[in-house]
Amino acid sequence: MPRAEAVCDADLAAISAQLGRPARDVVAIASRCPCGLPDVVSTAPRLQDGTPFPTFFYVTCPRLNSAISTLESEGLMAAMQQRLSQEPATAERYQRAHDLYLRGRAEHGEVAEIDGISAGGMPERVKCLHVLVGQALAMGPGVNPFGDEALAELRARGFERSHACVEVP
Repeated sequence: MPRAEAVCDADLAAISAQLGRPARDVVAIASRCPCGLPDVVSTAPRLQDGTPFPTFFYVTCPRLNSAISTLESEGLMAAMQQRLSQEPATAERYQRAHDLYLRGRAEHGEVAEIDGISAGGMPERVKCLHVLVGQALAMGPGVNPFGDEALAELRARGFERSHACVEVP
């Protein structure tokens, strides 16, 4: 299950600054950047306003978000999607990632409207690398094959999570 940390007021302030809006319904810090700031949070499966929210692992770091968006815009998801039908072992690992995602989210409540629905297109589609990378950072290597691959691609391009992130008030 996720390596979650309790959320403190300083974390909520940092997350709000990272997002440029108030943090919503954060239930845990799922991953921290080497600089110490949250870079992935776990979000309640139902927001306070009643909205079902399937995105349990939410990337908050602006640098990481931007880097992932570059991969998405270059078509990496389409290549991954094609592999789902060609690589049964990868599809099986992606299914397991989906199942683990659902179990982690269920620890924070069940929401009938999103029962069986994870995020990022899992397990049949690859539609949001942000979610897949978020899961890979939160749950560790070997859980989400496409999240791991996206992180490896970012590293190959010189992106590193850093000790020198911009200070957030």
